[in-house]
Amino acid sequence: QVQLVESGGGSVQAGGSLRLSCTASESFSRINDMGWYRQAPGKQRELVATITNGGSTNYAESVKGRFTISRDNAKNTVYLQMNSLKPEDTAVYYCNAYARRYLIDTFKDYWGQGTQVTVSS
Repeated sequence: QVQLVESGGGSVQAGGSLRLSCTASESFSRINDMGWYRQAPGKQRELVATITNGGSTNYAESVKGRFTISRDNAKNTVYLQMNSLKPEDTAVYYCNAYARRYLIDTFKDYWGQGTQVTVSS
């Protein structure tokens, strides 16, 4: 039923690491771009990183050099490796996929349920 399933969130001290995973169900006939977004308390949702089907990546300036997005197309999974975490990284992280389902012509955005990441000092 759930089309994007996220895991890997949790609490970590500043400077630590977390690895988020998001697996898409096999109800998608094709998945193009995938990405991670986050929303901190009282803030708008913002882009963290995206990756195309061909592997091209894009990162928010605030996470460059610290976060790495990757994907395994055989597993329909996108990952976000987060290193050198800072308290300002605290947010709910959402998985996104621009994809098409069987019997539907158009692509659209799909979202995961969100996973909490908390970074403390």
